[in-house]
Amino acid sequence: MYLVKTPGWLRKIYPKLHWKMPNTDRAIYLTFDDGPHPFATPFVLDQLAKYGARASFFCVGENAKNNPELLARIRKEGHMLGNHTMHHVNGWKVADELYLQEVEAAAEWLPTGWFRPPYGRIRFRQEKQLTQHFPAIKIMMWDVLSGDFDVKLTGEDCAKNVIKNAAAGSVVVFHDSTKAWERMQVALPLVLAHFSKAGYRFLALPPAELHPNKN
Repeated sequence: MYLVKTPGWLRKIYPKLHWKMPNTDRAIYLTFDDGPHPFATPFVLDQLAKYGARASFFCVGENAKNNPELLARIRKEGHMLGNHTMHHVNGWKVADELYLQEVEAAAEWLPTGWFRPPYGRIRFRQEKQLTQHFPAIKIMMWDVLSGDFDVKLTGEDCAKNVIKNAAAGSVVVFHDSTKAWERMQVALPLVLAHFSKAGYRFLALPPAELHPNKN
């Protein structure tokens, strides 16, 4: 069970988290979770390049460690990096201390102030611990899910999810992963083409530094 469009009531429950970006510049913020991935990530980068698009990649630390050349390419081509924990842990299923350790471990490979909880699951205590340890951290959720992880959908379905629900300032989630590959490789080009034709730009999230608290 998941919501394609994030409802206002959920944003009110977690008011300190980031859900959208300012909608004044007719821009959409594409984000990609779980990479870098040996063939999905290069495909994404090639598609973005066709449209002069920038995006943000919330990488799993272990994947970042194992694919340094892809991490370097993401940076070189003007995209933003985000932390997605070291091993893609579910915050509802691990101890708070372990969750912080997972973020710290990933930060060694991903020294960025942007963080996204895997599955969007983070306890209030975990949020508090993260912001205490990393006072400048920005926890980015999303406005629209493509649903490319859902094996019941087609790539066209995923594209429709985004096209129907995204607007200026939307933060959209795709995945550069094996599980999502079949649907993402169809949906992403359709989304890029549709919104480009409609006059939108695709921007990366702004730079954000981590600044750990050393006290």
